[in-house]
Amino acid sequence: MALGQLTNQIVLMFVLMLVGVLINKLGFMQAQTSNDLTNILLYIVSPCLIIGAFEQHYSASRMQQLMLVCVGTFIFYIIEIFISKIAFGRISNINLRRITQYGSIYSNAGFMGVPLTSALFGNSGVFFAVASLAGFNIFSWTHGVSLFKTGKKTTDRWQNFREIILNPNIVAIFVGLLFFVASFQLPGPANEVVKYISSINTPLSMIIIGNSLGNIKINRQLVDWHLWLALFFRNVLFPMIAIMVLQLLTISGVALYTTVLMAACPAAGLVVLFTLQAYGDTSPAVALMSLSTILSLVTIPLVFALMKI
Repeated sequence: MALGQLTNQIVLMFVLMLVGVLINKLGFMQAQTSNDLTNILLYIVSPCLIIGAFEQHYSASRMQQLMLVCVGTFIFYIIEIFISKIAFGRISNINLRRITQYGSIYSNAGFMGVPLTSALFGNSGVFFAVASLAGFNIFSWTHGVSLFKTGKKTTDRWQNFREIILNPNIVAIFVGLLFFVASFQLPGPANEVVKYISSINTPLSMIIIGNSLGNIKINRQLVDWHLWLALFFRNVLFPMIAIMVLQLLTISGVALYTTVLMAACPAAGLVVLFTLQAYGDTSPAVALMSLSTILSLVTIPLVFALMKI
């Protein structure tokens, strides 16, 4: 993959984000509108994109590559959790400890990774991106949630399990895998509907992210050095670890590029939501997510440039 092509696509994504920021500043998108559009993206658009990517003839070699990517994703999540625990586990401020651990480990794979992958590699890229998406949902709704719910009753575990199983993207992955194994394609009109809906994934995702960035107010006092270390982990160190793990597993080509791209995305927006649910101060979470997103304009091409050395 040409580095220039990647950089151009990221710049285009940020232009779309700026459109979202402009919409926010003009007051065209209220909080409820943003929530509604997010639900449309998560429950309708993204599942259509995933199912469309699996509508192809079964290939044993592609399935093998997908399984290897799943193994690689599992391995580098375990490594990231271990490193973040060592680096941030002793922070006395429990709110900052939670935010730095979660924010450094979990990337914005769904909102930014999938659109970038789709734009750069089409359905071939999305096919392999689902492994990262599944890994994100499984680890985020188990380990990630546990960071913010220390001491909660075990009944929460069932709720977390339901969140994973009923997540629309996970459902779409299972349906898509069935389509792929059976080499099944939707009938013509239904397939066209899926394609039309999928086509709005990239612009809608970027506009929603941009609208969220339009609300940020970063205070210098909030940018603690722990946040900068978490930023370095999320945007540079952990993607490089992902590269090493994937290459050791002999993963290459689109499967490698797609998985690294998903791993190199900025901090997940869920860090803000989980902090809210834990009744914590969201300011550090917003600062981490926003700075990580802005810096990814530089760090994603940097990670790919280092991969080619």
